[in-house]
Amino acid sequence: MSNTRFWIIVAPLLFLTFLVLPGPGFCQESANCLLCHSAMKGRIKTASNALVELNINADKFGASKHGSLSCTDCHMRFSDNPHASPGSDVPQSVLALSLNISPKFKVDPVAGAACITCHEKTYKMVLGSVHGKNIVEEHQSDGALCLDCHGSPHYITSVKDDSSPIGRKHQIETCGKCHGDTRIIEKYKLEENVMESFGESFHGRKLSLGHTRAPVCASCHSSHDIRSKNDPDSPIFGKNKLVTCGKCHKGANEKFVPAISHKRPGPIPHYGEKLLIILTIGVFAFIVIHVLIEAFSDIRDAIFRKKEEEE
Repeated sequence: MSNTRFWIIVAPLLFLTFLVLPGPGFCQESANCLLCHSAMKGRIKTASNALVELNINADKFGASKHGSLSCTDCHMRFSDNPHASPGSDVPQSVLALSLNISPKFKVDPVAGAACITCHEKTYKMVLGSVHGKNIVEEHQSDGALCLDCHGSPHYITSVKDDSSPIGRKHQIETCGKCHGDTRIIEKYKLEENVMESFGESFHGRKLSLGHTRAPVCASCHSSHDIRSKNDPDSPIFGKNKLVTCGKCHKGANEKFVPAISHKRPGPIPHYGEKLLIILTIGVFAFIVIHVLIEAFSDIRDAIFRKKEEEE
């Protein structure tokens, strides 16, 4: 048998074998999906003008918290390949939720709602928070939901992982995407400069220095059940701060807790700090100038003495 005929027979068999062998850590269905989506490049525009990324990094997906799931555990409407029209076997609870969060998901709201099948308690907590109510009650598309904080569902990692957007290393940056956005601050009348004031605070400075126990946003505001500061159930409402601050600062009292907030200092501390900075710079500048004058004087005297000796 010639080499050409051999490969004509063997190549299709190898291809079929590849089709039925899932990748490491993947279930059969996910392996089948990844045969296409791990090789696809670029994005496509849907009927709703949303751009959809086609490529899924198989290695990153396999290493993520969702790596052992089947694709259709979330993408419940896409069971056929190639994708046919959406299926009708989506649980009613998920379908109803998908309608409520549809302003947030232009592509596949069912996949966005499918989180509740595994994370029911947490998801309901989010829906009752200021973030969730902004979506399901106010129908705002810029309200925060799971993926805004946790990142792509295909690559979600443990909160303890340094790469996690909600881990200690990146949480401030993640929250700052909204709470540092001028448009969102103006639209919802949020407090201004909260990111800057945190960075300037004792907590923020400890965090920037790499202190492993320095608080981040969720340490005080909680994570999924975030409430308005005016909500009696909020951990930063009134006397609730005593308990919240007391988690780290044992014995924190009513005189202690007002010292920790995002509010900018009043005019006296503000201008006092500016004056201190000016004085500090002025003292250093005076010392440097004084040293330069002394050096110039010594050099000049040395030159004069040398000239006198030569004469």
